[in-house]
Amino acid sequence: MKRKALTDKVIVLGVDGFDPRLAKKFMDQGKMPALKEFTGRGSAREDLVLLGAMPTVTPPLWTTLATGANPGTHGITCFFASDPVNIDTMYYNLDSRQSKAEPLWNVFAEEAGKKTLVWHWPGSSWPPTSDSPNLHVVDGTQPSGINNGIPFLDLLKVITGSEKIASSQYLPNTSHVAQGQGCIIDNAADLMEDGDQAETSVFRKVIAAGNHAKGFQFSITEQDECEIEALGNMVCDTIKAAIKPAAGWAQAPAEAKEFTFFVSGGLERRPALILPNEQGVYDSIQFYKSKKETDPYLTLKRGEIRFDVRDTVKNDQGENVPCNRNYQVLELAEDGSKFNLIINNASQVGRDDYFHPKSLYREVVENIGNVPVNFRVNGANEILVRETMLPSWENYCNWQAECLTYFMKNNKYDIIFSHLHNLDGVGHYFWHYACNQEEWKDNNELTYQQYQEEAYCQTDRYLSKFLPFLDQGWTMIITSDHGLLTQEYHGVILGEIHGVNVPVMAELGYTVMVKDEKGRDTKEIDWSKTRAIAIRGDHIYINLKGRNPHGIVEPADKYELETQIISDLYNYRDPHTGRRVISVAVRNKDAVHFGMGGPECGDIVYFTEEGFNKIHADSLSTQWGYADTSVSPLFVAAGPGIKENCVTERVIRQADVAPTIAALTGVRMPAQCEGAPVYQIISE
Repeated sequence: MKRKALTDKVIVLGVDGFDPRLAKKFMDQGKMPALKEFTGRGSAREDLVLLGAMPTVTPPLWTTLATGANPGTHGITCFFASDPVNIDTMYYNLDSRQSKAEPLWNVFAEEAGKKTLVWHWPGSSWPPTSDSPNLHVVDGTQPSGINNGIPFLDLLKVITGSEKIASSQYLPNTSHVAQGQGCIIDNAADLMEDGDQAETSVFRKVIAAGNHAKGFQFSITEQDECEIEALGNMVCDTIKAAIKPAAGWAQAPAEAKEFTFFVSGGLERRPALILPNEQGVYDSIQFYKSKKETDPYLTLKRGEIRFDVRDTVKNDQGENVPCNRNYQVLELAEDGSKFNLIINNASQVGRDDYFHPKSLYREVVENIGNVPVNFRVNGANEILVRETMLPSWENYCNWQAECLTYFMKNNKYDIIFSHLHNLDGVGHYFWHYACNQEEWKDNNELTYQQYQEEAYCQTDRYLSKFLPFLDQGWTMIITSDHGLLTQEYHGVILGEIHGVNVPVMAELGYTVMVKDEKGRDTKEIDWSKTRAIAIRGDHIYINLKGRNPHGIVEPADKYELETQIISDLYNYRDPHTGRRVISVAVRNKDAVHFGMGGPECGDIVYFTEEGFNKIHADSLSTQWGYADTSVSPLFVAAGPGIKENCVTERVIRQADVAPTIAALTGVRMPAQCEGAPVYQIISE
């Protein structure tokens, strides 16, 4: 099919976790003027909703947006993939080689000859699947941020300084849990007087393994679920610093105070000075690599945050490796007697591993700056959310907008597919706290709901950077993979994407764990008694003879067992509320109605009931949550080829986005495309 191109330039502004329900609320309140202008100058549904594919989790949905194919067709059916034989084993799924569908960017680059950029698209973009010189790809190995799949050189540091501390202590790999409104650093320091290290959770084991993770076999317990659901623990190096009068310095004022902190995994000690201003108020900290130096490498005022600090840390061989990291002084007493300080993870400068071609990395760094690294701090503490987390993402948004608009101003590309993770990035850390957190009420309003609003206003500021390009011939698609829902009911462990979901299936008698000498469940499955397991989000596998190594279910009994499991799931009630937990449960062959089914899906596919869904990934895409949240993704289009001020009643599906872009640009549909152009919003 050959069509007249209605536009020569397209940019997809993808924002992970962008919820149309919240976006419309804030837009109608006048708090998202850029989104309002995009809708006025373009087309969308009245509710801004895009009907999401399922499952409602990042890798499948960005792959659907790129290919026009549903998850059952392209084969990416959860954040992780399941081994159909070793059914308790998971494989990392953000790998383009796992997808069975052609992405639209290959069509642009190979056949249309269009210069195409795929910018951190976490759905079958890396490694590049075309060797066309027209295709440039940046990362996509994970959703959180560019180069976040590369191990950090040095862990985040939480430093508490006090004159009451007799000698400095370095506590590696500790876990911080916020308590109430007090600063997380004070609380964590009090909790760890003995220097105990926290046990690494199942979740952190998976994440630490990065994009090479394969073959994990583990179970989710109630404790694991709590950690995953809230992401409340912050793993970092804790330093308890003794504040003393400055002594032995090449140059230090008489009234200066000093402390020592540790970097490079504790291998390197560094000194710092706490200094007063002209009024005698201690309001700044200077950081040095040794007391012999006369000039600090960084000076920070009380409350100041500094991004992209150029630094070095030592590797295991003792060599200095260049890095960039963020520093922030959260608190500093006016008399210099105590402070709270955060130093972020160290990201190695010069890593062009996930830039194709490599020259693109140099161009970005030389013209815009180093790839930012975000603070990974505790979302349960409102101080850290307000003063650290949101400003950190503001910095990242500005950097990314500068990168993309630089390419657009200089006509580097005709087509850009881009992804931003700020809403999802902060949402998983504090969205759930928006529900009935009475202890954080401020002026009769829930503080965490205010932070939801601020995150959306931040996204609007990001989108505003692209508005001028509507007048320069660019067509813009603003979309997302899913929304972020604030959960109302907690404690039911089913639909968790990071492992085997044990408790409900064990209670129903289908999954049995090996017992220890005291009769307690271990994290090992007893395959001689286990008939089925729930693994990842939305998937249940039968332990089938002839297919699975330890199978005990006869193939002739599979159909009836599936019937029994589905019936039991519908009948299951939350022991705390008495409410039904499962919304839909079907056999694999019937999951085609949801765009799923096939060899990459479980024998049974299920979705949780509204209220029990956890942020996203375990429910129907149309479900709503507390505080005006929903799981649905968003869609707005504007620019050449798109009708202006058009409100359509059409149900726009996620699989329709790629064919709509293809129709606008006059190229063929991707080979496995199942969607259709949204004709109702196209100008011709």
